[in-house]
Amino acid sequence: MDANSAILSCRDVWKIYGGDPAGFLKKHGGKPSAAAARADGYIVAVGGVSLEVCPGEILVVMGLSGSGKSTLVRCLSRLVEPTSGAVFFEGRDLLQASAKELTELRRHRMGMVFQHFALLPHRTVLQNVAFPLEVQGAERKERETRAGEMLQLVGLAGRENYYPRELSGGQQQRVGIARSLAVKPDLWFLDEPFSALDPLIRREMQDEFLRLQAMLKKTIVFITHDFDEAIRLADRIAIMFEGEIVQIGEPEEIVLHPRTDYVREFVKDVSRDKIVTVGSVMIPNGGGDSDGDDGSGGDAVTVRAEEKLAAAAGKILAGEGAARVTDEGGKAVGTVSREAVLSVLFGGGENTRAQP
Repeated sequence: MDANSAILSCRDVWKIYGGDPAGFLKKHGGKPSAAAARADGYIVAVGGVSLEVCPGEILVVMGLSGSGKSTLVRCLSRLVEPTSGAVFFEGRDLLQASAKELTELRRHRMGMVFQHFALLPHRTVLQNVAFPLEVQGAERKERETRAGEMLQLVGLAGRENYYPRELSGGQQQRVGIARSLAVKPDLWFLDEPFSALDPLIRREMQDEFLRLQAMLKKTIVFITHDFDEAIRLADRIAIMFEGEIVQIGEPEEIVLHPRTDYVREFVKDVSRDKIVTVGSVMIPNGGGDSDGDDGSGGDAVTVRAEEKLAAAAGKILAGEGAARVTDEGGKAVGTVSREAVLSVLFGGGENTRAQP
C-alpha cells in the first residue's frame, strides 16, 4: 500500500509499561526482545507496529485478549501516549500535536465507539446523540436537527425522547453509533462495539454497520477478537500477538496463506467457501478471450473470477473438466479445476492454485 495515500498511518509505534519505558527502549536500541522485557519487569503492550489505513477502508485489528489491539487503537487516537514512534493523520504527526489541537481533532474529525455504550442515563436518546455537537458549541436547533438525522440513519426514528434504560442493548449501541457519527468524522474508531451483545443482536448490528458503511464510506479502524466478525466486515485484517502485528492482508489471503501457527489457529474452522473467490484458486491463462481460448474446452462450465466458491462450487464440481473463469466483462482469464475446489473446501490446508 502507498503510505502517501493513507489517511492514517503509524511508524514503529511502541507502548511499554514500567518504571522507565523510554530508557528501557533506548537501552535495547529501540527493539527490545520479549525476554529482555520480562527480565527487566516491563510489559510491551504494543511492539514496533507500523501500518496504513486508506480513505474509505475498513481495517480490522484483531487478536485474543491481551494481544495489544485496544492499546494500539488508543495510541492511534492518542488517548494513550505511545512510548515511541510516529502516528500520522493526513500526513500530520499527532504525537507533535498540542492538547488543544488533539481536542479539536477529536471533536470534529474523529468518531469513537467502544464496547461499553457510555450513554448519559439522565439524557434522552436525542440529547445523547446531540451531546458532542453541544460540546462543539452548536446551536440547539442545529444539533437537534443533526441528531434526528443520525437517529433516522441508524433506524431509531421515533425513539428520540426515550431514555437509555428504556432501550435494548442493540438499540443502545445504535445510539452510541449515531452519537459518534453526529460530528461527521473522517476517521472512525470502533473498539469491540458489538462484543457485549448476544449473537443474534450482534449479527444485526454487523448488518447495520455494513449498511452504514456502504452509504457513508468512512475510514474505519475496527477492533475485535472474533475472527468471523473480522472476515465479515474487513477490507483488510491486521492480526496481533503479544503486541506485534504478525500478519496483515485481505481476509481471503489470510485464510489461504496463514503465516504463523497463531494465525493458523484463527482460520482453521473458517468456512472457506464463503471467503475464497474463484480467482484466487484458478490457473491464469496468460490472457485469453471471451470466445474460449483458455484451454478449458468449448463445452466448459463458465464461472466468474469474483464469485465466492460457495456460489460457484456446485457448477464447477458438476462439470467434466476444468471450468472457464471470466472477468466482469466476460473475458476469459483462466481455468479452475474440480480438484482445486475440493482442496479448498475439504483439504483443510493452505490451498494455492491447482496444477494443470
